[in-house]
Amino acid sequence: MASAPLPRAFASTERLTAEQMIAAPLRWPRPSRLERPLQGVTKGLAEGLDALGIRTVGELLEHLPRDIRRARTIATLEKGEQATVLVEVRTISSRPVRRRGMRALVQATVADSTGRMRATFFNQPWLLARYPPGTRLLLHGALDQRGGFRVAHHALNPNDGADAGADAVPSGAEGSEQAGGVAHYAAAEGVSSTQILTLVLAAEADLSDVPEPLPAVIRAAEGLPDRPAALAAMHFPALAEDAERGRARLAFEELLLMQLAFLARRGERTRCGSAPALDSAPGLTERWLKDGLPFQLTGDQRRAIGVIANDLRTTQPMQRLLMGDVGSGKTVVALFAMLRAVEHGHQAALMAPTETLAEQHFATIQRLLGAEPVTAALLTGSTPAARRRETLARLGSGELSLIVGTHALIEPDVAFRTLAVAVVDEQHRFGVRQRAALDRKGAPHTLHMTATPIPRTLALTRYGDLEVSTLRELPRERRAVETRVVFPDGAGDDVAAGHARARAYEDLRGELEAGRQAYVVCPLVDEPAAGGAGEDVELRAATAELERLRGGELAGYELALLHGGMRPREKQAAMAAFASGRAHVLVATTVIEVGIDVPNATVMLIENAERFGLSQLHQLRGRVGRGEHPGICMLVSSQPAPGPGAGLAPDAPPPAGSGRLRALVQHSDGFRLAEIDLRMRREGELVGTRQSGMAQLKAARLPQDAALLERARGWAEAIAAGDPSLEAPEHVLLAGALHRAYGREASEPIPA
Repeated sequence: MASAPLPRAFASTERLTAEQMIAAPLRWPRPSRLERPLQGVTKGLAEGLDALGIRTVGELLEHLPRDIRRARTIATLEKGEQATVLVEVRTISSRPVRRRGMRALVQATVADSTGRMRATFFNQPWLLARYPPGTRLLLHGALDQRGGFRVAHHALNPNDGADAGADAVPSGAEGSEQAGGVAHYAAAEGVSSTQILTLVLAAEADLSDVPEPLPAVIRAAEGLPDRPAALAAMHFPALAEDAERGRARLAFEELLLMQLAFLARRGERTRCGSAPALDSAPGLTERWLKDGLPFQLTGDQRRAIGVIANDLRTTQPMQRLLMGDVGSGKTVVALFAMLRAVEHGHQAALMAPTETLAEQHFATIQRLLGAEPVTAALLTGSTPAARRRETLARLGSGELSLIVGTHALIEPDVAFRTLAVAVVDEQHRFGVRQRAALDRKGAPHTLHMTATPIPRTLALTRYGDLEVSTLRELPRERRAVETRVVFPDGAGDDVAAGHARARAYEDLRGELEAGRQAYVVCPLVDEPAAGGAGEDVELRAATAELERLRGGELAGYELALLHGGMRPREKQAAMAAFASGRAHVLVATTVIEVGIDVPNATVMLIENAERFGLSQLHQLRGRVGRGEHPGICMLVSSQPAPGPGAGLAPDAPPPAGSGRLRALVQHSDGFRLAEIDLRMRREGELVGTRQSGMAQLKAARLPQDAALLERARGWAEAIAAGDPSLEAPEHVLLAGALHRAYGREASEPIPA
């Protein structure tokens, strides 16, 4: 970035050397100007602006354009079409209107290099004096059937004063055939994009009061313009690249502040927390790793256990994310950390978001413990009262070393004698206050786990305050699951060789006849009400599908139903029937996405598969093939097969709907699928920043700005290492920007 010439809007910084920028005085904000309320707006306009969070001049200038659109030329306008044009007033006049209550019409002859037209302004006679001949305007409206342009919104040309160029509005007969770029803003009821631009034009002089939070050293090294210039380039772009350069500068600042907030959280934990030091003295964990496991650890598991052991040796509370693909063995690694606490006389807890997942974890841990004499218990919302009282008493006395549970673990009456290690599974499903409540049960080392592989770009914006360990390698006994796409009858698929529904159920019955079991997953619990509208009417519902299958393709087999709306006891009964083999098929919703482990289940049939995300489908697929027999996953689509090769380019996002199911056929690596999913969804659907306490991104675009994010992370780490409190003079304004963006979240690990 630093080597490219700066555009016109950035001329004020182009001539400064790095030394001059560093020596330049700090620009302090003048709140009296930026914080003053907007003036001269009607009540309706004020209400619309308020809905957008715009009440002051400063908030107006920070309302960034959604995109930059090239204005149309007069010659390309079509009748009835809404369009924006950049023109020059040639003549202007008014004429009275006989209709009662209407003011005089203002009509102007306007022109650009491609032609002329008549523009009509309604109920605004004062424009006669405001827009004399020679004025350059931005007009938004529609061409009527007579060729006149009926103006809905208008503003002075935002690029007036710019050097004439290929994208500038021509002032004479000779000029470009292309009109200039126009900032387009997110609008609301009562306020249009053009009206916002008009207000921004009126506040242009106030840009000089915008504070510059980035230290001069960073701006010089990165070749960044100052903040006022970047905002001006976005609001008033003479060239398209001006707006992009301005956006990139603001995005860098936004990402830098986010990473500083993450690192501040990590630093606060270091300063305020103290956990028991769990050294590596020979004992339970070494014996368990050597003799207790019925399988060999993968290289990734051994490496993860090594770094976790190092984390646990110190009194600094561990805050680590263990991220692993489906079936990569995260529970074994988590159990190592928990046993390290137990062998030192402390306690450990594992919290899962659902009872089904907690029960599966408890069963897995009991199996992995083997003959080791470790006291363990399960605590959920459906635990009987008598057993709950007994469990809490044993937990408080220290008799109980290890506990697995749900949100029930963070209820006020749950007390540990000495909690040293906490494991939070699928931690993104918990709120920050729920995770904080578990921390307050002691001063534990915390291991967060997720079965959803996350690309580094997303990890830095969701888990930037955590150290990350990754499990990519699958155990030797895990086999790849054969994946097929089932399109409607008569449609073929060149990738999956097109199995129609009848053939799919024939294959499923073949597995059942061989003594194996199957899942059928539906996107809904119940069928929509009769007469309901919309595409959901066509979606398969679990309850209705259960009855249909009992009398249809799976007649004679034992079926069980599982969905999130069932009572805990009903869920337990369904899972017990399926796990024991009494039920041959489990008809379910995505409640089985994680944590279900039935080795005898070999078939996963997913109805309306195009309705699910790639990562979710990959998670569901991971429920089969967990035993000695290979797994089959059949993705049943209600949409026709896409054309050959759609979405199969190595770096191209698959198309929406059935076409993206091909990615599941092509790839078994969850990390690769996560990258494809990220490219498909873009930053608009990224979850986690708000859930993690981080602000929503306004200027940054992910994953496109991945390189920018990496550079921002590097600078944030350097700043945090040298001046963690941001007290140095060059960081004072940066500290203010951090506080405005994140408030107390920038200095507290988790809000209470």
